[in-house]
Amino acid sequence: MLSSANRLRSSKDFSRTTKVGFRATSHSLVLYVHSAENLPTGPQVGLIINKSVGGSVARHRIARQLRHAIKDQLIAFPKQTQIVIRVLREKPEYTAELSELVTKISSKIAVNA
Repeated sequence: MLSSANRLRSSKDFSRTTKVGFRATSHSLVLYVHSAENLPTGPQVGLIINKSVGGSVARHRIARQLRHAIKDQLIAFPKQTQIVIRVLREKPEYTAELSELVTKISSKIAVNA
């Protein structure tokens, strides 16, 4: 589970990350990453899971699964980073796909750094 300090909560932060940040996409996930010096320390993660993905129980199961999967991958990001994960469709397992997106976006960040 992510700690409270690593949770992205503000709608302003969500919109800034999705509009300004880097993006990597796959069949069922979109990963947005925004880094800046004026952001709080420690990577922050937010999830966007639309109702079209499934009912409340399915969306909460997906959220728990993604929070657990991203927790181990936060070391791949700089300290002052905001990350938003958008779920496009329901799948039984997101861990491998998320890992692939983290690798993709890390290379984009390294090229533009």
